[in-house]
Amino acid sequence: MLSKNYQKRILAIACFVLPVVLILFSLFVGRYDLSFSDILSILIQGQNWNSDLDRAIEYSLIYDIRLPRALLAFIVGGALSISGGALQGMFRNPLVDSGMLGVSAGSGFGACLGIIIFHNFYMTYVLAFCFGILAVLLSYFAGKIYDSAPTVTLVLGGVVISAIFSALISFMKFVADPMEQLPTITFWLMGSLARANFSDMSFALIPIIIGVAGIVLIRWRINVLSLGDKEASTLGVNTGICRAIIIICTAIATAGAVCVSGTIGWVGLIIPHIVRMLVGNDNRVLLPVCISAGGCFLLIVDLIARSIVSTEIPLGVLTALIGGPFFILILKRTKGGGSW
Repeated sequence: MLSKNYQKRILAIACFVLPVVLILFSLFVGRYDLSFSDILSILIQGQNWNSDLDRAIEYSLIYDIRLPRALLAFIVGGALSISGGALQGMFRNPLVDSGMLGVSAGSGFGACLGIIIFHNFYMTYVLAFCFGILAVLLSYFAGKIYDSAPTVTLVLGGVVISAIFSALISFMKFVADPMEQLPTITFWLMGSLARANFSDMSFALIPIIIGVAGIVLIRWRINVLSLGDKEASTLGVNTGICRAIIIICTAIATAGAVCVSGTIGWVGLIIPHIVRMLVGNDNRVLLPVCISAGGCFLLIVDLIARSIVSTEIPLGVLTALIGGPFFILILKRTKGGGSW
């Protein structure tokens, strides 16, 4: 048997090495074949402006398409995963993710609004982010109607707000131009990284870093919250403020991810649960590992989405096909009670 310190070292190395390996591997995957020497020389030397057209195409393929897409997949997957893990710890329920607070539905409505009114992807990102945050805030205040059982009322508030924004999304589809706007809305709602570039990544990176950093810094308090409100209060933790900080951080991180990737479900549900089965319930270890595991998971799903068929499969479709059966396994394990 390996010692615990040795196991932690192996885990830490894997969390750093595996994403790098997958990102490098993703540079080889695509319709345009590139050799290892071509990719290595482009990564090291960059583009030689005196080279031929093929070299320029290979440079653009790596730096304009494959590399930003791989990095964005890792960032989005990590943000969704750690957000789901933080909320599962706070609610003491492995069947919870950030989508239950309305952020996905709110971001979807904001994106629809941007596509219909502004016809501009930058404004689509801005509105998707803003309405995602708004949906979570509305869910939070709806859950504060009753002081008793705040976690239960918060989830119920999220369900109500999600239903309202889902209805608004349906209305946006109804009034959208069926030839141009409706296909764009439909494809966005299914989730995709097809338009990924470094400008998208920089737009999403700021809120994701803020949200993820806040979760990482407060992750030890999530351990205390998981004991229950009475026990947490006894240990000197202000449960109301702590819960609000967690919700704000997860909302910022999730909205930053969803606004550039569209609606990608199940990542925040299944990845924290898999990591929990590997490393246990200690959020000090669980949440950082969720970043690496969630990013690697979405990287793999994205590679599958753009390689198994001639046309690209939306990421939301694949994550649902994977997450649905896994959700059934979770229900079987928890016997429908949602307990740890």
